[in-house]
Amino acid sequence: MVDKRPELMTDIAQRSPPYRSIRDYGVIGNCSSVALVRIDGSVDWCCLPFLDSPSVFAALLDSERGGYFLVQPKTPIRRSSQRYVESTNVLLTEFEVEGGRLAIWDFMPVGEMLFEVDGRPGEPALHRHVRCTDGLVEVQVLWSPRPDYARARPRISSSGDRFIAFGGEEPLSLSGLPEGRVVHLDDGPAVAGRLQLEGGAERVLVTQWGDAPTSLDPAGARNERQRTIDAWRSWVLRSEGNGERQWAGPWRDHVIRSELVLKLMTQPGTGALAAAPTTSLPETLGGERNWDYRFAWIRDAAQVAQAFFAVGHPEHVDAFVRWAEQVASEGEGSQGGGGLVPVLHPLRPQGRVEEVTLGHLEGYRGSSPVRVGNDAAEQLQLDVYGELLNMVFESARLSGHFVREAAPFLSGLANAACGRWQLPDFGIWEMRNGPFHQVYSKVMVWTALHRACWLHERGYLDGNPARWKKAMRQIKREVLRFGYDPELGAFVQRYGKPDLDAANLLIPMMEFLPAEDPRVQGTIDRTLEQLTVRDLVYRYRTDDGLPGEEGAFVLCSFWLVDALALSARLEEANRVFESVLARVNHLGLLSEQIDPYSGEFLGNFPQAYSHLGIINSSLYLAAKEGRDLPISPLLGDRADGSRNSDVM
Repeated sequence: MVDKRPELMTDIAQRSPPYRSIRDYGVIGNCSSVALVRIDGSVDWCCLPFLDSPSVFAALLDSERGGYFLVQPKTPIRRSSQRYVESTNVLLTEFEVEGGRLAIWDFMPVGEMLFEVDGRPGEPALHRHVRCTDGLVEVQVLWSPRPDYARARPRISSSGDRFIAFGGEEPLSLSGLPEGRVVHLDDGPAVAGRLQLEGGAERVLVTQWGDAPTSLDPAGARNERQRTIDAWRSWVLRSEGNGERQWAGPWRDHVIRSELVLKLMTQPGTGALAAAPTTSLPETLGGERNWDYRFAWIRDAAQVAQAFFAVGHPEHVDAFVRWAEQVASEGEGSQGGGGLVPVLHPLRPQGRVEEVTLGHLEGYRGSSPVRVGNDAAEQLQLDVYGELLNMVFESARLSGHFVREAAPFLSGLANAACGRWQLPDFGIWEMRNGPFHQVYSKVMVWTALHRACWLHERGYLDGNPARWKKAMRQIKREVLRFGYDPELGAFVQRYGKPDLDAANLLIPMMEFLPAEDPRVQGTIDRTLEQLTVRDLVYRYRTDDGLPGEEGAFVLCSFWLVDALALSARLEEANRVFESVLARVNHLGLLSEQIDPYSGEFLGNFPQAYSHLGIINSSLYLAAKEGRDLPISPLLGDRADGSRNSDVM
């Protein structure tokens, strides 16, 4: 029964302010689902049972309608802080109030998926372990689930200390709050309660997808927390024994945090990686550049699998290659076949990519529309061929490891790249006013064919290398003729336009031209002059078919670091790298974009690409400074970063 007593209704826990900076969040998850936790103890985003499922808490996108799960001291908070339990994705939020201190451990149980790529995922549950660490603290709790992106109005029933919300695909339960009552808020029912905790006392609150009962034995709950801590540490530290990562030097903690964030968003069994665990966080506050990133982009996932390989997690390459082959074969009927790889794909077979606007949600700080799905799935993006073949090439070159059963698929990719390279495409940035002849896309097709030739010459691939080499020569001639602007002194975004694109910073990394080539150096210098503000790099400044502006793209700043390092401009590279790292939030997390002037995080969060950049730039800088790397898939066979390639 709903409790509407005035004395209770006037004292229900409320989130204040309704919106906080994206910087003020931590992320937890278990490779299947993810939640964002505010520094004041409010879970404002959570999708269950999977990362790409409809949300059950979405106050991040609508403070009034979205729903949240708040646990915090009732008395005024003097100070709150967050940190991760070392080398884990278990988040600890601590509060100091008059008369006591409170700690909350937030996590999702990991199951067995961290030890093997094909392991079982963790249960779809959110654990919140609340302990008074000093004095006496009164804790307020408000649980207001809003299933299906708040499109469903839930009905909440109770049984003892357990509450069950009905209204989504499955029930959602809250356990561990015997003092709770069902109350009615303006946007629907919720559960409100209080906990009186004295020094050392601990309570366990669990939100779980489905109606299966949850065991809340205190000892069992602590064991679950420790098991989750041990699992994360075992995964992230096993690659180098004691996990010292001496090659990373002062950036060790940033590298480890980035590995953990990327693993958090990597699906067990496939290696498919979500670009980010959120949707519609704006690239400009109040703007409409708001996209759903809860999909596996082939490009992003291939690059992350390569980075995992570089820091000691080689199993992800095999899983991802097999998954990419599978989704390519599934898409042949709808996309024309012949090696056309979808640029993005649902994380699960049941997922949908059709883009839909949720008009009932106001968006983060009024930034609408809120979108689910992503129409970029229908675009042609030619760079995908290069991303896949480059990942396989690096693994084979450095370890001799190759997924033999995928050889026909990879040869087919090279043939498809040969047949399509002359087409205009939408490119890495998915411009909605395209297609165009994008310079970076052409370079990445060249990269695909270069890697295919190398793999063929060493017996990994069958195919027609004469055809591949002929196309390589044609691509290089065309790019050097139409993709380089002598007056600008730099490579441009697309043929016929004197506009820069930060993606061209990758030209020397792909070995299309050596770093010392004047055209490469000119591209770096023009990027510094025209796309860089306070060491943060914008993707481009051209019309992309969308209104409004955006922030600086974090990964592009790391690309600048890599290009500078490869050019032996180490002082500049280190300065930019340290400048970008100084902008991480209190937990070492990064969003997709940053406003260079205000420092505001923009875009979806945390962003896989941004954390990939931390790992890759750490490797480049460590290699150029002469440190011993665990493996170096980015810098080639020689210490100077070049290769003795016998392929054009």
